[in-house]
Amino acid sequence: MEFNINGRNLSVSDRFREYAEEKVSKIEQLGDKVQRLDAKVTKETNARNAESSMTVELTVLGRGPVVRAEASAADKFAAFDLAYGKLMERLRRARDRRKVHHGRHVPKGVHEATAPLPPASSSIPLHEEASARAAQSSAAPEEEQTGYEIENDVPAGDSPVLIRRKVFPTRPMTLDDAVDNMELVGHDFYLFIDTATGSPSVVYRRRGWTYGVISLDANCDEKSTAQSELLAYRS
Repeated sequence: MEFNINGRNLSVSDRFREYAEEKVSKIEQLGDKVQRLDAKVTKETNARNAESSMTVELTVLGRGPVVRAEASAADKFAAFDLAYGKLMERLRRARDRRKVHHGRHVPKGVHEATAPLPPASSSIPLHEEASARAAQSSAAPEEEQTGYEIENDVPAGDSPVLIRRKVFPTRPMTLDDAVDNMELVGHDFYLFIDTATGSPSVVYRRRGWTYGVISLDANCDEKSTAQSELLAYRS
Protein backbone atom coordinates (compact mmCIF):
# COMPACT_ATOMS: atom_id res chain seq x y z
CA MET A 1 0.00 0.00 0.00
CA GLU A 2 1.34 3.42 -0.96
CA PHE A 3 1.24 5.98 1.86
CA ASN A 4 1.49 9.71 1.16
CA ILE A 5 1.54 12.37 3.86
CA ASN A 6 1.59 16.12 3.27
CA GLY A 7 1.50 19.15 5.51
CA ARG A 8 -0.25 22.45 4.96
CA ASN A 9 1.10 25.48 6.85
CA LEU A 10 3.55 23.17 8.65
CA SER A 11 6.34 20.72 7.97
CA VAL A 12 5.84 17.01 8.67
CA SER A 13 8.51 15.78 11.08
CA ASP A 14 10.16 12.38 10.77
CA ARG A 15 8.77 11.47 14.20
CA PHE A 16 5.19 12.14 13.12
CA ARG A 17 5.71 10.35 9.80
CA GLU A 18 7.03 7.24 11.56
CA TYR A 19 4.14 7.37 14.03
CA ALA A 20 1.59 7.55 11.20
CA GLU A 21 3.25 4.82 9.14
CA GLU A 22 3.22 2.44 12.10
CA LYS A 23 -0.50 2.95 12.74
CA VAL A 24 -1.73 2.79 9.14
CA SER A 25 -0.06 -0.58 8.58
CA LYS A 26 -3.27 -2.18 9.94
CA ILE A 27 -5.47 -0.60 7.29
CA GLU A 28 -4.66 -3.18 4.61
CA GLN A 29 -6.24 -5.87 6.81
CA LEU A 30 -9.63 -4.14 6.60
CA GLY A 31 -9.51 -2.32 3.28
CA ASP A 32 -10.94 -3.76 0.07
CA LYS A 33 -7.80 -3.96 -2.11
CA VAL A 34 -6.38 -0.72 -0.77
CA GLN A 35 -3.88 0.82 -3.16
CA ARG A 36 -3.11 4.18 -1.56
CA LEU A 37 -3.65 6.11 1.64
CA ASP A 38 -3.34 9.89 1.56
CA ALA A 39 -2.89 11.87 4.78
CA LYS A 40 -3.14 15.65 4.89
CA VAL A 41 -2.17 17.57 8.02
CA THR A 42 -3.37 21.17 8.19
CA LYS A 43 -2.48 23.84 10.73
CA GLU A 44 -5.14 26.54 10.98
CA THR A 45 -3.16 29.75 11.33
CA ASN A 46 -6.20 31.79 12.38
CA ALA A 47 -8.03 29.14 14.38
CA ARG A 48 -10.52 30.63 16.85
CA ASN A 49 -10.24 27.59 19.07
CA ALA A 50 -6.78 26.30 19.97
CA GLU A 51 -8.31 22.89 20.69
CA SER A 52 -9.01 22.43 16.97
CA SER A 53 -6.01 24.16 15.40
CA MET A 54 -4.70 20.92 13.84
CA THR A 55 -6.72 18.93 11.32
CA VAL A 56 -5.84 15.53 9.87
CA GLU A 57 -7.67 14.14 6.85
CA LEU A 58 -7.20 10.49 5.82
CA THR A 59 -8.39 9.17 2.45
CA VAL A 60 -8.23 5.52 1.38
CA LEU A 61 -8.17 4.90 -2.36
CA GLY A 62 -8.34 1.53 -4.09
CA ARG A 63 -10.53 -0.71 -6.18
CA GLY A 64 -13.37 -0.33 -3.70
CA PRO A 65 -15.24 2.83 -2.68
CA VAL A 66 -13.36 5.86 -1.38
CA VAL A 67 -13.21 5.93 2.43
CA ARG A 68 -12.44 9.20 4.19
CA ALA A 69 -12.17 10.51 7.74
CA GLU A 70 -11.24 13.87 9.23
CA ALA A 71 -10.67 15.14 12.76
CA SER A 72 -9.31 18.21 14.55
CA ALA A 73 -7.47 18.58 17.85
CA ALA A 74 -4.93 20.73 19.67
CA ASP A 75 -1.95 18.80 18.26
CA LYS A 76 -1.41 16.72 15.15
CA PHE A 77 -0.87 13.45 17.01
CA ALA A 78 -4.24 13.68 18.76
CA ALA A 79 -5.94 14.75 15.52
CA PHE A 80 -4.38 11.80 13.71
CA ASP A 81 -5.59 9.35 16.36
CA LEU A 82 -9.15 10.69 16.13
CA ALA A 83 -9.19 10.58 12.33
CA TYR A 84 -7.60 7.12 12.35
CA GLY A 85 -10.28 5.82 14.73
CA LYS A 86 -13.04 7.14 12.46
CA LEU A 87 -11.37 5.64 9.39
CA MET A 88 -10.99 2.20 10.97
CA GLU A 89 -14.64 2.20 12.04
CA ARG A 90 -15.78 3.05 8.51
CA LEU A 91 -13.52 0.37 7.05
CA ARG A 92 -14.99 -2.20 9.45
CA ARG A 93 -18.51 -1.20 8.43
CA ALA A 94 -17.55 -1.51 4.76
CA ARG A 95 -16.11 -4.97 5.42
CA ASP A 96 -19.29 -6.05 7.21
CA ARG A 97 -21.39 -4.85 4.26
CA ARG A 98 -19.26 -6.92 1.89
CA LYS A 99 -20.00 -9.96 4.04
CA VAL A 100 -23.72 -9.26 3.65
CA HIS A 101 -23.33 -9.03 -0.12
CA HIS A 102 -21.46 -12.33 -0.14
CA GLY A 103 -24.27 -14.07 1.74
CA ARG A 104 -22.47 -14.63 5.02
CA HIS A 105 -25.14 -12.75 6.99
CA VAL A 106 -28.84 -12.24 6.42
CA PRO A 107 -29.93 -8.58 6.55
CA LYS A 108 -33.07 -7.54 8.38
CA GLY A 109 -36.33 -7.25 6.53
CA VAL A 110 -37.55 -3.88 5.31
CA HIS A 111 -40.25 -3.49 7.96
CA GLU A 112 -37.92 -4.53 10.78
CA ALA A 113 -35.12 -2.27 9.62
CA THR A 114 -37.30 0.81 9.20
CA ALA A 115 -39.65 0.34 12.16
CA PRO A 116 -37.73 2.64 14.56
CA LEU A 117 -37.28 5.39 11.99
CA PRO A 118 -39.53 8.47 12.17
CA PRO A 119 -41.54 9.25 9.03
CA ALA A 120 -40.31 11.89 6.62
CA SER A 121 -41.72 15.36 7.20
CA SER A 122 -44.57 16.10 4.80
CA SER A 123 -44.54 19.84 5.54
CA ILE A 124 -40.96 20.55 4.37
CA PRO A 125 -40.12 20.06 0.68
CA LEU A 126 -37.09 17.87 0.09
CA HIS A 127 -35.18 20.56 -1.77
CA GLU A 128 -35.69 23.07 1.06
CA GLU A 129 -34.56 20.57 3.66
CA ALA A 130 -31.46 19.71 1.62
CA SER A 131 -30.61 23.40 1.25
CA ALA A 132 -31.04 23.99 4.96
CA ARG A 133 -28.84 21.02 5.74
CA ALA A 134 -26.11 22.33 3.48
CA ALA A 135 -26.33 25.80 5.06
CA GLN A 136 -25.86 24.34 8.53
CA SER A 137 -22.69 22.54 7.56
CA SER A 138 -19.65 24.15 9.15
CA ALA A 139 -17.57 23.76 5.99
CA ALA A 140 -17.96 22.58 2.43
CA PRO A 141 -16.91 18.94 1.91
CA GLU A 142 -13.36 18.51 0.74
CA GLU A 143 -13.08 17.57 -2.91
CA GLU A 144 -12.09 13.93 -3.43
CA GLN A 145 -8.83 13.01 -5.10
CA THR A 146 -10.38 10.86 -7.82
CA GLY A 147 -11.97 13.57 -9.96
CA TYR A 148 -10.46 16.10 -12.30
CA GLU A 149 -11.13 19.80 -12.77
CA ILE A 150 -12.23 21.45 -16.00
CA GLU A 151 -11.46 25.11 -16.66
CA ASN A 152 -10.65 25.75 -13.02
CA ASP A 153 -12.03 29.02 -11.57
CA VAL A 154 -13.91 30.25 -14.64
CA PRO A 155 -15.42 33.75 -14.20
CA ALA A 156 -19.22 33.85 -14.51
CA GLY A 157 -19.53 36.49 -17.23
CA ASP A 158 -18.49 39.95 -16.04
CA SER A 159 -19.30 39.23 -12.39
CA PRO A 160 -16.66 38.59 -9.69
CA VAL A 161 -18.16 35.13 -9.13
CA LEU A 162 -15.87 32.21 -9.95
CA ILE A 163 -17.29 28.82 -10.86
CA ARG A 164 -15.22 25.70 -10.26
CA ARG A 165 -16.32 22.63 -12.16
CA LYS A 166 -15.13 19.14 -11.28
CA VAL A 167 -15.98 15.88 -13.06
CA PHE A 168 -15.93 12.49 -11.34
CA PRO A 169 -15.87 9.05 -12.95
CA THR A 170 -18.90 7.06 -11.85
CA ARG A 171 -21.00 3.99 -12.44
CA PRO A 172 -24.72 3.48 -11.81
CA MET A 173 -25.46 2.27 -8.29
CA THR A 174 -28.41 1.52 -6.05
CA LEU A 175 -29.73 3.95 -3.48
CA ASP A 176 -28.43 1.70 -0.70
CA ASP A 177 -24.92 1.74 -2.16
CA ALA A 178 -25.06 5.54 -2.49
CA VAL A 179 -25.95 5.84 1.21
CA ASP A 180 -23.08 3.48 2.06
CA ASN A 181 -20.61 5.54 0.03
CA MET A 182 -21.85 8.77 1.58
CA GLU A 183 -21.25 7.36 5.05
CA LEU A 184 -17.79 6.09 4.10
CA VAL A 185 -16.57 9.53 3.02
CA GLY A 186 -18.27 11.31 5.94
CA HIS A 187 -20.27 13.74 3.83
CA ASP A 188 -23.85 14.95 4.29
CA PHE A 189 -24.76 14.30 0.65
CA TYR A 190 -23.68 12.10 -2.27
CA LEU A 191 -24.23 12.52 -6.01
CA PHE A 192 -24.82 9.34 -8.03
CA ILE A 193 -26.58 7.74 -11.01
CA ASP A 194 -29.54 5.67 -9.76
CA THR A 195 -29.73 2.20 -11.34
CA ALA A 196 -33.48 2.10 -10.70
CA THR A 197 -34.22 5.23 -12.73
CA GLY A 198 -31.05 5.97 -14.70
CA SER A 199 -31.31 9.56 -13.43
CA PRO A 200 -28.74 11.79 -11.71
CA SER A 201 -29.69 11.80 -8.03
CA VAL A 202 -28.48 13.15 -4.70
CA VAL A 203 -28.92 11.32 -1.43
CA TYR A 204 -28.54 13.43 1.71
CA ARG A 205 -28.69 13.06 5.45
CA ARG A 206 -31.83 14.22 7.27
CA ARG A 207 -32.54 14.34 10.98
CA GLY A 208 -31.49 11.37 13.04
CA TRP A 209 -30.90 8.20 11.01
CA THR A 210 -33.10 9.12 8.07
CA TYR A 211 -32.12 10.07 4.55
CA GLY A 212 -33.60 11.91 1.59
CA VAL A 213 -33.00 11.53 -2.13
CA ILE A 214 -33.57 14.04 -4.93
CA SER A 215 -33.67 12.92 -8.57
CA LEU A 216 -33.80 14.76 -11.89
CA ASP A 217 -36.18 13.86 -14.71
CA ALA A 218 -35.85 15.72 -18.01
CA ASN A 219 -39.22 14.35 -19.15
CA CYS A 220 -41.09 15.62 -16.10
CA ASP A 221 -43.80 18.20 -16.77
CA GLU A 222 -42.79 21.58 -15.35
CA LYS A 223 -46.33 22.10 -14.05
CA SER A 224 -46.41 18.82 -12.17
CA THR A 225 -45.65 18.70 -8.44
CA ALA A 226 -42.70 16.86 -6.96
CA GLN A 227 -43.47 13.25 -6.09
CA SER A 228 -42.40 11.90 -2.69
CA GLU A 229 -42.36 8.33 -1.43
CA LEU A 230 -41.09 6.61 1.70
CA LEU A 231 -38.21 4.28 0.87
CA ALA A 232 -36.44 1.72 3.04
CA TYR A 233 -32.73 1.24 3.58
CA ARG A 234 -31.09 -2.04 4.40
CA SER A 235 -29.67 -2.44 7.90
